Amino acid sequence: MSTLEFQQQLIGLRQPLYYFALGLTKDRDNALDLLQDSMVRALTFRDKFQDNTNFKAWLYTIMKNTFINGHRRNKRTKALMDSVDREHDQVRLVQMPHSPEGRVRMAEIQHSLERLDPTFRTPFEMHHQGYKYNEVADHLGIPIGTVKSRIHQARHRLMEMLSDKNVPA
Repeated sequence: MSTLEFQQQLIGLRQPLYYFALGLTKDRDNALDLLQDSMVRALTFRDKFQDNTNFKAWLYTIMKNTFINGHRRNKRTKALMDSVDREHDQVRLVQMPHSPEGRVRMAEIQHSLERLDPTFRTPFEMHHQGYKYNEVADHLGIPIGTVKSRIHQARHRLMEMLSDKNVPA
């Protein structure tokens, strides 16, 4: 099949393909997007079409596969975004305590952090700010194992300082 014949048949099937896309997506805009994506794929993979085979079936298969792949991609993206939203909500609760008790607790944490020896506080704060262990090690000029150890010790020392048994009754 020549390029001209290919394009003419593709354009001739535009309307039926649109209705098929509409049936899959149940939305006009999404159907138009799917139609466009499918036609671009057909043009891109024109060399994969074998002469003397059903051109219409080949196009419908391209559209169906494009729809399925997009649907799977959207599900993964939605799951990832839901996870990010949940994580963001948890971080917001920690960073912006709404209750008076929460504000007092944050003040206690900040006070305990300030009392922590800088040897432990600096790597802990850098890691908490998002630096990776190797970045902290490079910045401080110490081995990565030492960074991990100091962060671990900082956590435990902070927990001791903040535990209820150290708070006067």
